[in-house]
Formats: sequence, C-alpha cells, structure tokens
Amino acid sequence: MKKHNFYAGPSVLPEYTEDQVVKAIKDFNGTGISIMSISHRSKEFVAVMEETQLLFKELLNIPEGYHVLFLGGGASLQFAMVPMNLMNKKSAYLSTGSWAKKALKEAENFGEMIVVASSEDKNFTYIPKNYEIPSDVDYFHITTNNTIYGTEIKEDMDVGVPLVADMSSDIFSRTVDVSKYILIYGGAQKNLAPSGVTFVIVREDALGKVDRTIPTMLDYKTHIGKGSMFNTPPCLMIFATLQTLKWIRSLGGVEVMNKRNREKAGLLYNEIERNNLFKPTITNEQDRSIMNVCWVMNEDFNALENEFLEYATERGMLGIKGHRSAGGFRASSYNALPKESVEALIAVMQEFENKKA
Repeated sequence: MKKHNFYAGPSVLPEYTEDQVVKAIKDFNGTGISIMSISHRSKEFVAVMEETQLLFKELLNIPEGYHVLFLGGGASLQFAMVPMNLMNKKSAYLSTGSWAKKALKEAENFGEMIVVASSEDKNFTYIPKNYEIPSDVDYFHITTNNTIYGTEIKEDMDVGVPLVADMSSDIFSRTVDVSKYILIYGGAQKNLAPSGVTFVIVREDALGKVDRTIPTMLDYKTHIGKGSMFNTPPCLMIFATLQTLKWIRSLGGVEVMNKRNREKAGLLYNEIERNNLFKPTITNEQDRSIMNVCWVMNEDFNALENEFLEYATERGMLGIKGHRSAGGFRASSYNALPKESVEALIAVMQEFENKKA
C-alpha cells in the first residue's frame, strides 16, 4: 500500500532530494567519502555552501545587500537572536499562533515588546486585521504560516516599519518581495530539508544598531563574515537543501510551486466543504493556509472522529491527526506533497462519508 505523508514537520521531501542524499551518503561527489563525514572546509563542500546560497537568492529574487545564512538551533533560537540583534528599545509582534507567542515571549527579554493584535480569542482561527503598529518600533514581527491552526498571511505587508518574518512553513511556496523585510528566517524541515538547519535572510544595513553586547555565536555579523562557517555547519542538511532548490528550479521556480500548492489546497478545501461529515476550521477563505489544511467533524458526527482517523491511517494517510491544541485533522500540503496524495485523501473521505453519512 502506498503511504501518503501529511505530517506537519519533519515532512515530505522531493524524491529527487531523497535520492541525491542517499547517493551522497555513500559517496559525495565522487570523493569516495560520505557527505556525513567530509570536511566542511573541503573545496567540495565549500562549493555546496556557495551554490546553495546563490540558488536561494536566485529563486527568491533576493536583492543586493542581503545575506543568506545557514545556522543551527531551529527557528526557536531565532526567536531570541532576532530581538538580540535588532531590538534596541521596542518591538511589535502579531500574535497568530503558538510559535508567534513563543517568539514574542523571547522578545520580552530584550526590551519593550508590544502585541499589536492577537487572534487567541478565537483559538487562532483568523488573521487579525486593522491594527496599528507604533511608528517608533525597531521592527514588526509576523509568523506568515501557522502550522497548528491552519492560517496564513499570503501577501507581503506594507507596514511602514522594519518587517521581520518567520517563514518556517511556507518559504518557497509563493513569491516573496524580500525587499519589504529586513529579516526572514525559518526551520528547513517543512519545505527544504530534514530538520537540523535554519535559514536566515538578513539585510546587512539592519544590523549593528543595538547598544547591547551580543555573544559571538549569536551575532548575525559573525556568520555573515564567515559565510555560515564560523562553526561546523550542518553539512548533510545544507546539501539536502541544495537538492530541493534544484528540484524547485527544475519545475519552473516558486511561481510554479504556488500554482501547484493552491490547486492542492483548493481540492481539499472543496471536499471538506462538500462532505457532510466535515467542516473547515478556518471559516474565512482569505485566512486559510495552503500549507496546512485543518478541519473537524460536523457536530452531528463528532463521535466518528477517532474512527475516521483510524480508517484513513489504515489506508495510508499518515500524519492527519490535528495538533492537540486544535483537535480534528490536519493535512500538510508542502511543496513536495504530490497532488496524487491529496486526491487519495479525498477518496478516503468520500468512502467514509458513503459508509457513515
């Protein structure tokens, strides 16, 4: 039976990436050495690092003045590094989910942090609108896609202050006007690579404006100056990132990814709304994530939740159980998830409806 991977992260990767990584684990680039054990200072791996940075810039059309870094510690470390490097006195945050809350909590350690708006009053099932951002903040932080609750900010904001974004779960799923941000960061384990590497896109002239002393390892300038090789980088994960970027380029780039993702999400949302057993968690279509589709049972069929989960899992639908704080179901439809997987899930939903409705 074919398995369909809907896990929220670590998550499905392109077969091309998996195949190239398997080869490189045995013999990296004809060196006779595994990618897992080659020196990060070797000319072969330095070439990987440089190509990955260049392709990152090419696919996202990153303008001059920005650097692409590959670091450790996940997005969770960035929750602290961002305010440590960018916040001199005051910052503003949009609270749209669990990860946004964790980010803003870290910012409280470095100065005055203002929550300009929050959707927690309705369990993060919408994106706040019509809020005001103080003009004197050092930056405004958003989390563009909320994996747990299934909401997404799909457009680049014009906010009048320096903008920072956590794009862990939707990077390379749509075009991004990088020039509107001073910093974009994210863990790679959704749309790029296995867990273990974090990307940071940072505008150089945004740095050096805080009064505090920044520990060497936590200073973005350190990693810019050393080309992400101040310490030993996660070589295998960076190599995997490069393979995924090559795969995206081979299919036509980020615009093609967005078209594919919208099509997949549209099919699944349509089925959720059509099916008598289910209803979408996010009622406002504008706020719905195309990366993480969340839904629940209709009230009359709540007793069937566990039965449907078991039924779907037995038929190869893996990872569709909703997060414990949201309940219901979640299908993560990242770039590498094929349309056939969404169609297979829809078929299972229809089969279950025919049995129970």
